[in-house]
Amino acid sequence: MSALPSVPWPSDEGRDHRNTGDTQTPALVFVVEDDLAIARLVLSVLADFGFNAEGFSTGAAVLRRLQTLKPDLCIVDLGLPDMDGLELIRQISQQSHAGVLILTGRGHTVDRVMGLELGGDDYVTKPFEPRELVARVRSILRRRAPRTGLLTGTPRRYASFPGWTLDCAANLLRADDGTEHVLGVAEVQVLRAFLERPHQILSREQLIGHRGLSPTDRSIDVRISRLRRKIEPDPLEPRTIKTVYGAGYVFSAGVTWS
Repeated sequence: MSALPSVPWPSDEGRDHRNTGDTQTPALVFVVEDDLAIARLVLSVLADFGFNAEGFSTGAAVLRRLQTLKPDLCIVDLGLPDMDGLELIRQISQQSHAGVLILTGRGHTVDRVMGLELGGDDYVTKPFEPRELVARVRSILRRRAPRTGLLTGTPRRYASFPGWTLDCAANLLRADDGTEHVLGVAEVQVLRAFLERPHQILSREQLIGHRGLSPTDRSIDVRISRLRRKIEPDPLEPRTIKTVYGAGYVFSAGVTWS
C-alpha cells in the first residue's frame, strides 16, 4: 500500500476537509498516519462530523506544519516510518497546546502508558470504531473548552490553592515562587475536577470523564502521577492529592476561584 505524501493531506480527490456550513470555526485536527486506507477513513469521518482535518504520513511533515499552523488536536499513529510515535508526541506537546489522541495497533500497555506520560490525552486501538474515535476527539476538545461559574455564568479563569495558581484559559500552572508549568489537556481535566470539588472523594471515572472504566485502565493513575510530580514537595508522600484506597482520590487543599 502506498504511503501518504509527506505534506498536508492533498486535495486530489476534490474534497475540502472543512465544514463550511457551521457559523463557528470548526476544530482543526492533524492526522498523522502512514497507512493510506486508515488515513482516508479518519479524515473522511472527521470531515463528516464537521471538523477541519489535515493528514500527514510522517512525523517530520507534521512538525514542519506546526511551525506555521497550530491545531486543536493531533491524532498520532505510534508506528510511523521516520520516527517513533512516542517521540513525536513529546515534540508536539513541547511545540503546541494541542490535545493528542494516540491511534495505535500496539497492544502493549507500556506503549499506552508512555504515550500518556509524554503528553497524550487518550488513546484508541486499531481496529477501531469510527464513531468511538469521534467521541474521543470531542471529549478531548470539551476538556479544553473554558468552563463557566456554577452560579454566575461568568468565566472562571483562575483557581488558587496553597503555593499554586492555575490559569484555566492558558492551561498554565504557576507557583508562588514564579515556577510555571504548561499542562497538557489530560492533566488540566483532572486538576480542574479536583479544584471544582476539593475535599471530596472522586472516583477514577469522575476524574477521567469515562463511565465503565476498565479496572486495568491506568491512564488516570498516570495523570495523577504527573500532577503530583509538579505540585507535591514529595510526590511519594503526597499531601495535596491523596489516594483513598478502594474509592479514588481527594484534593485536600482549600481552593479560591477568581
